Amino acid sequence: MNLKDVFEYLDLTEHIEGGYYRRSYCSDIKVNANTDQALASSIYYLLTEKRPVGHFHKNTSDILHFYHGGGTVRFHLLSKDGQYSTHIMGTDLTRGQVLQLHVAGDTWKASELLSGPFSLISEVVVPEFRFEDMVLATQEDLVAHTQQHPELVHLVK
Repeated sequence: MNLKDVFEYLDLTEHIEGGYYRRSYCSDIKVNANTDQALASSIYYLLTEKRPVGHFHKNTSDILHFYHGGGTVRFHLLSKDGQYSTHIMGTDLTRGQVLQLHVAGDTWKASELLSGPFSLISEVVVPEFRFEDMVLATQEDLVAHTQQHPELVHLVK
Protein backbone atom coordinates (compact mmCIF):
# COMPACT_ATOMS: atom_id res chain seq x y z
CA MET A 1 0.00 0.00 0.00
CA ASN A 2 1.44 3.34 -1.00
CA LEU A 3 0.08 6.86 -0.63
CA LYS A 4 -0.70 7.32 -4.34
CA ASP A 5 -2.78 4.12 -4.37
CA VAL A 6 -4.65 5.08 -1.20
CA PHE A 7 -5.74 8.40 -2.75
CA GLU A 8 -6.57 6.82 -6.10
CA TYR A 9 -8.64 3.94 -4.74
CA LEU A 10 -10.34 5.68 -1.82
CA ASP A 11 -11.05 9.07 -3.50
CA LEU A 12 -10.26 11.10 -0.37
CA THR A 13 -10.79 14.82 0.20
CA GLU A 14 -9.51 17.27 2.84
CA HIS A 15 -11.25 17.14 6.21
CA ILE A 16 -11.98 20.35 8.16
CA GLU A 17 -10.16 18.96 11.25
CA GLY A 18 -7.06 18.03 9.20
CA GLY A 19 -6.08 14.95 7.24
CA TYR A 20 -8.27 13.48 4.49
CA TYR A 21 -11.47 11.44 4.48
CA ARG A 22 -14.33 9.89 2.56
CA ARG A 23 -17.60 8.56 3.93
CA SER A 24 -17.80 4.87 3.15
CA TYR A 25 -21.08 3.85 4.82
CA CYS A 26 -24.29 5.27 6.24
CA SER A 27 -26.99 3.06 7.74
CA ASP A 28 -30.49 3.08 6.28
CA ILE A 29 -31.81 2.55 9.81
CA LYS A 30 -32.70 5.77 11.64
CA VAL A 31 -32.04 6.44 15.33
CA ASN A 32 -35.78 6.79 15.85
CA ALA A 33 -38.94 7.78 13.97
CA ASN A 34 -38.56 11.44 15.00
CA THR A 35 -35.19 12.06 13.30
CA ASP A 36 -33.44 11.63 10.00
CA GLN A 37 -30.14 10.76 11.72
CA ALA A 38 -28.88 7.32 10.79
CA LEU A 39 -27.94 4.73 13.37
CA ALA A 40 -24.28 4.70 12.25
CA SER A 41 -21.85 5.90 9.60
CA SER A 42 -18.20 5.30 8.77
CA ILE A 43 -15.31 7.00 7.03
CA TYR A 44 -11.81 6.32 5.86
CA TYR A 45 -9.43 8.80 7.50
CA LEU A 46 -5.86 9.46 6.40
CA LEU A 47 -3.03 11.48 7.92
CA THR A 48 -0.01 12.29 5.74
CA GLU A 49 3.28 14.15 6.05
CA LYS A 50 1.54 17.06 4.26
CA ARG A 51 -1.46 16.99 6.66
CA PRO A 52 -0.13 15.14 9.74
CA VAL A 53 -2.55 16.49 12.38
CA GLY A 54 -6.23 15.97 13.12
CA HIS A 55 -6.83 19.05 15.29
CA PHE A 56 -8.68 18.92 18.61
CA HIS A 57 -12.42 18.54 18.15
CA LYS A 58 -15.30 16.71 19.75
CA ASN A 59 -18.39 14.96 18.47
CA THR A 60 -21.62 14.24 20.26
CA SER A 61 -21.48 10.62 19.03
CA ASP A 62 -19.26 7.75 20.12
CA ILE A 63 -16.52 6.83 17.65
CA LEU A 64 -14.73 3.52 17.07
CA HIS A 65 -11.38 3.82 15.25
CA PHE A 66 -9.83 0.91 13.31
CA TYR A 67 -6.20 0.90 12.21
CA HIS A 68 -5.52 -0.24 8.61
CA GLY A 69 -1.84 0.44 8.05
CA GLY A 70 0.97 2.79 7.27
CA GLY A 71 2.72 4.60 10.11
CA THR A 72 1.59 4.99 13.69
CA VAL A 73 -0.87 7.61 14.92
CA ARG A 74 -1.05 9.10 18.43
CA PHE A 75 -4.47 10.10 19.73
CA HIS A 76 -4.74 12.72 22.48
CA LEU A 77 -7.99 12.53 24.47
CA LEU A 78 -9.45 14.96 27.00
CA SER A 79 -12.52 13.48 28.68
CA LYS A 80 -15.54 15.44 29.92
CA ASP A 81 -14.11 15.31 33.44
CA GLY A 82 -10.72 16.67 32.30
CA GLN A 83 -8.71 13.43 32.24
CA TYR A 84 -5.93 13.43 29.63
CA SER A 85 -4.75 10.23 27.93
CA THR A 86 -2.86 9.17 24.83
CA HIS A 87 -3.12 6.05 22.69
CA ILE A 88 -0.99 4.97 19.75
CA MET A 89 -2.65 3.12 16.88
CA GLY A 90 -0.35 0.68 15.13
CA THR A 91 0.48 -3.00 14.85
CA ASP A 92 3.09 -3.41 17.59
CA LEU A 93 0.76 -4.78 20.24
CA THR A 94 3.69 -5.83 22.44
CA ARG A 95 4.57 -2.11 22.84
CA GLY A 96 1.02 -1.11 23.77
CA GLN A 97 -0.15 -0.01 20.33
CA VAL A 98 -3.82 -0.62 19.58
CA LEU A 99 -5.72 -1.72 16.48
CA GLN A 100 -9.03 -0.33 17.74
CA LEU A 101 -9.82 2.72 19.84
CA HIS A 102 -13.12 3.85 21.33
CA VAL A 103 -13.66 7.59 21.92
CA ALA A 104 -16.79 8.48 23.88
CA GLY A 105 -19.03 11.29 22.69
CA ASP A 106 -18.14 14.80 23.97
CA THR A 107 -14.45 13.85 24.39
CA TRP A 108 -11.94 16.30 22.92
CA LYS A 109 -9.63 14.37 20.59
CA ALA A 110 -6.69 15.12 18.35
CA SER A 111 -4.49 12.83 16.28
CA GLU A 112 -1.00 13.13 14.87
CA LEU A 113 1.07 11.05 12.51
CA LEU A 114 4.08 9.68 14.40
CA SER A 115 5.86 7.59 11.77
CA GLY A 116 5.80 6.88 8.08
CA PRO A 117 4.58 8.99 5.18
CA PHE A 118 0.92 8.24 6.03
CA SER A 119 -1.46 6.30 8.24
CA LEU A 120 -4.90 5.00 7.29
CA ILE A 121 -7.71 4.30 9.75
CA SER A 122 -11.48 3.95 9.61
CA GLU A 123 -13.98 5.47 12.00
CA VAL A 124 -17.44 4.15 12.80
CA VAL A 125 -19.63 6.83 14.35
CA VAL A 126 -22.73 5.91 16.40
CA PRO A 127 -25.12 7.56 15.81
CA GLU A 128 -24.22 8.90 12.37
CA PHE A 129 -21.59 11.62 12.08
CA ARG A 130 -22.98 15.01 11.11
CA PHE A 131 -20.83 18.13 10.82
CA GLU A 132 -23.31 20.09 12.95
CA ASP A 133 -22.56 17.65 15.82
CA MET A 134 -18.81 18.42 15.68
CA VAL A 135 -16.97 21.29 17.41
CA LEU A 136 -13.42 22.32 16.51
CA ALA A 137 -11.56 23.41 19.63
CA THR A 138 -10.37 26.98 20.09
CA GLN A 139 -7.47 28.03 22.31
CA GLU A 140 -10.07 29.18 24.87
CA ASP A 141 -11.73 25.75 24.92
CA LEU A 142 -8.50 24.07 25.95
CA VAL A 143 -6.59 26.81 27.78
CA ALA A 144 -6.37 24.89 31.08
CA HIS A 145 -5.17 21.73 29.35
CA THR A 146 -2.65 23.46 27.10
CA GLN A 147 -1.19 25.25 30.13
CA GLN A 148 -0.69 21.88 31.84
CA HIS A 149 0.47 20.26 28.58
CA PRO A 150 2.08 22.97 26.38
CA GLU A 151 3.07 20.30 23.86
CA LEU A 152 -0.62 20.12 22.84
CA VAL A 153 -0.88 23.72 21.57
CA HIS A 154 -0.04 22.74 17.97
CA LEU A 155 -3.03 20.38 17.98
CA VAL A 156 -5.52 23.25 18.36
CA LYS A 157 -6.48 24.78 15.03
